[in-house]
Amino acid sequence: MYKCVDAFVLLLLILFLDSRDCSASAQNDVPNKILFNSVQAWAVKLGTELYHFGEFITRKKEVQDSFKSAQVESRDGEKLVQSMSDDIRAMMELKISAVKRIVEAAENMAFDKQNEPVPEDFQFYNSKDMEEPFDEMAMTTTTETDFNLDSWIVRPPSRNAHLQQNPHFSNILVNTNFSSVHVPTNVYAWAPEVIKGIHWSEGLDTHFINNYQSDPTLSWQYFGSSTGFMRHYPALKWRADPVDIYDCRTRAWYMEAAASPKDVIILVDRSGSMTGQRRDIAKHVVTNILDTLGNNDFVNVMTFADTVEEIVPCFEDSLVQATLGNLRELKLALDNFETMEIANFSAALTRAFELLEIYRNNSGGANCNQAIMLVTDGVPYNYKEIFEKYNWKYDTPVRVFTYLIGREVADVREVKWMACANRGFYVHLSTLAEVRERVLEHVNVLARPLVLQREKHPVVWTPVYANVTDPKVADYLWEQRERAEQKERFMSQRRDRNLFNSNKEQERRYRITQMKQGQYSELGNSQYQLMTSVSMPVYDLRHNEMRIARLLGVAGTDVPLSEIQALMTPYKIGVNGYAFIVTNNGYILIHPDLRPVFQQILKPSYNSVDMIEVELFDDDRGPRNFSKELTALRQEVIDQKTGNKVMNAKYHLEDMKRVSRGKRHYFWTGISDSPFTLVVVIPENYGRHRITPPPTDDIHRLSLTSKNISARQYLSDKWTVHPDWLYCRHYERTFSSPEEELLYFLERVAKPGWRWPAKPRPPEHHKNKPGHERHNNGTSEARERNKISNSTPRNEYYCDHGLMQALVYDARNTAWFNKSISDSASEDKATEFIQRFGYIVAFLSTHSGLTRWQTHPPREHDSDKPEFAKQWPRSIDEVWYRRAVEQHYVDPLSYVYSVELNTDKYPLKVNEAMVTASHAVFHGDGHRKAPAAVVGFQFKHERLSEWFDNITSSCEHNKNCTTCQSENWDCFLVDNNGWIVVSENVNHTGQFFGK
Repeated sequence: MYKCVDAFVLLLLILFLDSRDCSASAQNDVPNKILFNSVQAWAVKLGTELYHFGEFITRKKEVQDSFKSAQVESRDGEKLVQSMSDDIRAMMELKISAVKRIVEAAENMAFDKQNEPVPEDFQFYNSKDMEEPFDEMAMTTTTETDFNLDSWIVRPPSRNAHLQQNPHFSNILVNTNFSSVHVPTNVYAWAPEVIKGIHWSEGLDTHFINNYQSDPTLSWQYFGSSTGFMRHYPALKWRADPVDIYDCRTRAWYMEAAASPKDVIILVDRSGSMTGQRRDIAKHVVTNILDTLGNNDFVNVMTFADTVEEIVPCFEDSLVQATLGNLRELKLALDNFETMEIANFSAALTRAFELLEIYRNNSGGANCNQAIMLVTDGVPYNYKEIFEKYNWKYDTPVRVFTYLIGREVADVREVKWMACANRGFYVHLSTLAEVRERVLEHVNVLARPLVLQREKHPVVWTPVYANVTDPKVADYLWEQRERAEQKERFMSQRRDRNLFNSNKEQERRYRITQMKQGQYSELGNSQYQLMTSVSMPVYDLRHNEMRIARLLGVAGTDVPLSEIQALMTPYKIGVNGYAFIVTNNGYILIHPDLRPVFQQILKPSYNSVDMIEVELFDDDRGPRNFSKELTALRQEVIDQKTGNKVMNAKYHLEDMKRVSRGKRHYFWTGISDSPFTLVVVIPENYGRHRITPPPTDDIHRLSLTSKNISARQYLSDKWTVHPDWLYCRHYERTFSSPEEELLYFLERVAKPGWRWPAKPRPPEHHKNKPGHERHNNGTSEARERNKISNSTPRNEYYCDHGLMQALVYDARNTAWFNKSISDSASEDKATEFIQRFGYIVAFLSTHSGLTRWQTHPPREHDSDKPEFAKQWPRSIDEVWYRRAVEQHYVDPLSYVYSVELNTDKYPLKVNEAMVTASHAVFHGDGHRKAPAAVVGFQFKHERLSEWFDNITSSCEHNKNCTTCQSENWDCFLVDNNGWIVVSENVNHTGQFFGK
């Protein structure tokens, strides 16, 4: 009657308990074989009974009927990706608008206060000295005699800032009434140029606050000065863990806004005179230059003496993209070069110019600026003929920067002339302490073309990065972990060599390694918050006797990736679909399978993961052996074209424990005025259509027709919503849970006068008259912008109308699910199932993110077992939901079953294990149907194990048949991905059958 009614597979394994032959012919002669008919009968009996139990306990038929009024509409991937792109672009415009106001304000303040002296008693909020609640040291009174300019600034009691947790800023202790200043460790806060900038930039607080009031979704705002300090809003206490090596001038948002992309060749003198401290200083110089490069730059490091050699051999005759991984390789290789012989500057300069010329002529590399950085302790000659041949006749396309190393240098004229004659900069370095500050001066030189034109402020978006975490710290922690592991292995081998080399010991070490892996997901570690930033350069508009191009700094704001993800409307994409964003370099900005953290440490190349490394296509090719079809898709995405393509893909579930394959439809389009491209991926079969409420089921119409019933009354007991989806969000109020926030808005929707909020727009878009032209220093336009910003109507909240409509429809039509089963069926039958299966959880989860559940018998309040939805609140993103929808196209009648996986990383307590069964409910006819919900149930694993043993211990038509009770046979119940659900050995439960 029911064929393949359950996604169970019975695997029977012969266990030879003696030394008999294991060949195929011998197996055919094994006595007391289990007959295929017996196995088939057991499977049918077990599957049929579980099927009937599932139909009864989940009330699947009633669930199906609940969606009979729903509409099935086609999912237009092209319109969907364009709509999402437009929403993301609108959000980006808000952030850009805020940064523009900071830029204009900073330029005008620096211009207006250029001659204003800094008061002698001037104090500022230093981020390193901020007061935290219950900080007794900060509460002590500081007297005049305690003050020391060589220490960090001590705030008088009247200026102490009280900090408190703010949920909008990840519950960090902040003060939103003003900004504070971070000064790098190597910068003296009271140096004349630094303190002057800190003084005039205090006026930015007004603009920071106005921006935040106009756009309450705004994250951190900041102004990074070319002198080193960074003013950030809101104020916070800066944490140095393990040390504070943060310098805003080496962050991607600063570097990419301050200068255009560039090709850089660093030439390091390795002649015999470059020994000792000179070699150390040279290495430090190169390291600091590399720290100023980003993903849009290309670089190589060459050492030269009698010959010229790349410091990394595999980078020979090429420029490599300045990703974190490549920069790390270059830095590690700096320890390997040895000083010897005499420096051949002609060969080095010729090699560098010729390589840059190749890239310039072929439009390779950055295809913008080019520079040579020469690190040496002296040059014998100025090599004018080389510059005439390779640089001057082409209008000097290559800037030359020279770094002279050493305290005692005979003659600086030649090395200084080389820099000045080639639009570069000369630096003399004699100690390690001065390297960082002097090296950063080349950023201002490269920024000169932008500053000289003064009008255009390029908008720069950074690749993904982790808040204030410095890549050097991540590298340090990574190396420390590796060294600790190596030390432990060495000491273990010394203690007992034979034990160390044994298979048992190696297996133990493997298990420990697996258990140490920790969370393998994107943000499994709360210490890292992934984000992108938008920034713009700030120019010095002051008039000088000579036209000097000075960069004041860079202004920017952070955009947490979670805010962008909220606009990617996963409910519109549907189950097993997803969206991701790619940068202009082909690297992932957002992707559900981006895993930047390993064992609590950022991976060295977490922000340069290529999309074709993450998207796995089913083409039977080996690792990094990419097909032309895939590389063509990648190129179209990078070029920000609009298109779509169907491809065979592989994808994983449950932390890579399950693998599936199928056709996926890719849609992509560029996000206007940004370096990003949005890609939406939809399953080819069940992704073509989606469920929508009928037009008559509007929330307002519901309130009018049911005057005594509000939408929240359909959500009374045992329910939850997807915690990551944006239903409605209040910008000023905080709620204890997504459910509480949803109920608040359902009450508001039911009240007279409710209006769905319009999408927020930048303040300048609210103007009714053309914008003013910029006059002189831009004061008129800046005042106009601020006037508009202050008068812009502000929404207190944002709602996704479509998602709210779908949720209310699902809530109303499934409200009956909270009723006891005994109310809708035979109470005797319910009692029988409860006696057979014990504690049971029945659940329902819909496409709108709503999940309901019931327990049978009712759950005791003092039970230690967590509520179902606390474990599985993410509806269409849960593995049992995704597998059930996939299984519908294998067998529409079947349920999928699983137990929690028993791995070295997450050991399973078998005596507490629950079996989870789920089944997809589709609505529609023929090919025009879509998944509306998934129903399922959970029961104790020990009951299924007992039931399995009872069924497989006898045969209906042959009492003398061999069963699973035979000592020569082991019987397993395995799910459709090869994970053991039931075994005679309970310790096998949840393990992979092929292990």
